[in-house]
Amino acid sequence: MNYPIILGFGLVAADVVVWRLRVPAHEVIRLFIRLALFAALSWVLFTSGLSPFSQAPYRDAVELHWLGQVLEIIWWLMGARLLTLSLDTLLLPSAWRRQRLFSDVFGAIVFLAAVVAALGFVLELPIRGLVATSGALAIVLGLAIQSTLSDVFAGIVLNTTEPYSVGDWVMIDDIEGKVVEMNWRATHLLTGQGNTLIVPNAVAAKAKISNNSRPGDVHGISLVLEVDPQARPRAVLDALSRALTGCSSLLQTPAPYARMKRTTLNSVHYEVAGFVDEMGKKLSASNDLFDLCYRHLAASGLTPRALGVTAPAVAMHDLKEALLQRVTLFESLTGEEVTRLAKRLTRHEYQEKEKVLAADTVPDSLSIVQSGVLSVTVDDTSGERELTRIGPDEVFGEAGLLAGLPMHVSITTLTPTVLFQLNKDDMSSFLKDHPEVARQMCQLLAYRQDRLGQLTTPIPETRDAGHSVFQWLFGKVRLLHSLHEHS
Repeated sequence: MNYPIILGFGLVAADVVVWRLRVPAHEVIRLFIRLALFAALSWVLFTSGLSPFSQAPYRDAVELHWLGQVLEIIWWLMGARLLTLSLDTLLLPSAWRRQRLFSDVFGAIVFLAAVVAALGFVLELPIRGLVATSGALAIVLGLAIQSTLSDVFAGIVLNTTEPYSVGDWVMIDDIEGKVVEMNWRATHLLTGQGNTLIVPNAVAAKAKISNNSRPGDVHGISLVLEVDPQARPRAVLDALSRALTGCSSLLQTPAPYARMKRTTLNSVHYEVAGFVDEMGKKLSASNDLFDLCYRHLAASGLTPRALGVTAPAVAMHDLKEALLQRVTLFESLTGEEVTRLAKRLTRHEYQEKEKVLAADTVPDSLSIVQSGVLSVTVDDTSGERELTRIGPDEVFGEAGLLAGLPMHVSITTLTPTVLFQLNKDDMSSFLKDHPEVARQMCQLLAYRQDRLGQLTTPIPETRDAGHSVFQWLFGKVRLLHSLHEHS
């Protein structure tokens, strides 16, 4: 063959072009092109006497001899690279490819073997002495970097056992974050504060690992609450169970639960736990559940107080006043005005699964939930669907009471429920004295109409042009309750 060295370096240059320019874009096709170039280079070398298993010929021409030596060494390194690429592209699982640890370690071993083979076959150096010397150097180097080697082997264990992978949310001991990278030395976590935390593989291999992403459709949340030890445990657990029932974002399977966790000298610790189907829902579900626990405990009279102090006796009108003060709708009222309004509230009890409001009816009273959980459902083309759940300190029925609008939702109790209600006549006389409350109620109703869109019948399209939903509703309130125009 004429000019085999020139042809060989031309094939090497073509391989470099394919590698650096990444053409074609498809990874597998590009790999097969590089394998074809390597096969062509092998054919050129072996047919021209430039065997990579011996020194190059042309000993009488020094320049040609060393160019042949270089081409044979390139053959060994090129073969090592293509071997690692073939394993990485064709055989390794996608998770292992993203983590890169196995590929990097295997590639280092293959390249080391290729270098030793090139030194032995091409340059004909004494391999035994080189191996003995490298062995001694490896011992010294191993002692110097034993912590790094520990991370490497721990990383191999983590990659083969796969307790977590890139993209998982994990807790390593008391550190929680999202796995963004796994390499030969450490695992990189993105914490909830937006910081990157690097955990050495040796530490992760010995730690307790909780993978919050497996199984992928169930993620647990847990809250621990301290309650006065004088409170009856059954009452506390019942209140917490109602809070779990009222949290609509929790899954029903696995079932949420409440339990007494431990006791101390000053309090009893209770745990509430539930599950959501997406990792992104954990934060909002935890906040909602904590708020519901607080409200249901307060509704059961289990408010925090100093130990050893007798709980003050609470009269019925005091309960009503406390309930009104917790409702944001009446936050603008003074203490005297709250007392006057509390006297007009009537108490109503409902059993579990009892319908409080039927669909397409006009409520004639404003209902305030004192305790219990209610479900708000609507019938549409797909059947009955739950919109939301109502708990302590929440109100409903303002649509019919204020503007005479029917509610096309059904409201049913999920637990035994206590409601305090204010009828239309009492509300009319109260709104005449407190028009600011009417404005707040209209704002609440307008918000529900615009944002929720399903708690009342649609606002008629015939309302005056240029008037907002709030203005239209407030006009209905003035007409229905005979309020003065200046109010």
